[in-house]
Amino acid sequence: MTIKDRAAGQARRARTNLVHGGTKRSQWGEVSEAIFLTQGFVYETAEAAEARFLKAGEDEFIYARYGNPTVAMFEERMALLEGAEDGFACASGMASVNGALASMLKAGDHVVSARALFGSCLYILEEVLTRYGVEVTFVDGADLDQWQAAVRPDTKAVFFESMSNPTLELVDIAAVARIAHAAGALVVIDNVFSTPVYSRAIEQGADLVIYSTTKHVDGQGRCLGGVILGTREHIRGVVEPYMKHTGGSMSPFNAWVMLKGLETVDLRVRAQTEAAEALAAALDGHDKLCRTIYPGLPSHAQHALAEQQMGCGGTMIAFDIIGGKAAAFRFLNALEMVIISNNLGDAKSIATHPATTTHQRLSDAQRSALGITDGLIRLSVGIEDPRDLVADVLGALEAV
Repeated sequence: MTIKDRAAGQARRARTNLVHGGTKRSQWGEVSEAIFLTQGFVYETAEAAEARFLKAGEDEFIYARYGNPTVAMFEERMALLEGAEDGFACASGMASVNGALASMLKAGDHVVSARALFGSCLYILEEVLTRYGVEVTFVDGADLDQWQAAVRPDTKAVFFESMSNPTLELVDIAAVARIAHAAGALVVIDNVFSTPVYSRAIEQGADLVIYSTTKHVDGQGRCLGGVILGTREHIRGVVEPYMKHTGGSMSPFNAWVMLKGLETVDLRVRAQTEAAEALAAALDGHDKLCRTIYPGLPSHAQHALAEQQMGCGGTMIAFDIIGGKAAAFRFLNALEMVIISNNLGDAKSIATHPATTTHQRLSDAQRSALGITDGLIRLSVGIEDPRDLVADVLGALEAV
């Protein structure tokens, strides 16, 4: 894509960029983006091969682990959506988390992280980075005083989920960014629950934004994927060398699936949010629940922050069923339309029991500290008719 094309893309509105952003057509003029399902590329001469390995130009590729035309289209479109200068597409969301952090850190560096994280993110911070000599300090993400106390002059990065998995705790992006930047640290955000549709993370101070594109971007249960978004200097100078040599790149086929998902992600996410709002309202105060967690409810402790950062409550709901694991399992087994799985952000509504699945590797004490009880259900709201969704969930609660 030329500089002129990129400037035009920046001027267009988000939903337009989701359909047209980053598109590169072959000589055949195809309507749907082409899948360049190739791992390598041909050079007309030995001199041309030498020149490309010295410095590949725009729209020049060497090897699919380094870059691919279909993958480049996806990176361009995601960057336009997020308002970032550039992006690097990865094999999965966790490849993105690992790549964003490991590419910039070395032995002796210090990281401050929110404690409320997905289990695999915790593993990278607690087990992988510390194994190689990185010091990690955990804080309560909602407590700005803890961030202020933990960030030091030698802190290289802060890391958090803008909305935590699974208890939907928000972190004030702008406030934490001010604290981090005052110390010269980069702000790295896992933004999956907030979704790229509602994200203003870069505008609010994020330096790197990470998505598992497996979730809302594909949003139809098909492929793994992830992306790291930020400045062109950081993406190409820091992230790309690490990712292309360690093998965490996205496949061309998965990039094509993600491009197709981006065409409808705005429509799907807004429909999911509408349904989530209806379900949260129906569940709030239910006599089978000890709490309903949805940032779009006025009863949520961070409702005002959710409105400020996202403008809505998002697509995820959590609720705590009285009676613990046995009651939670009775609820799950009584669902007729909502499926039981561990994915999220899908067109289908999905219920998860975090204590025995996504967060089961955590100790009882860790789960307790994060508010993950045996009765907690995480529900990713799909695009079904909200009336059918409410009827299914309320009906399953009767089985409790």
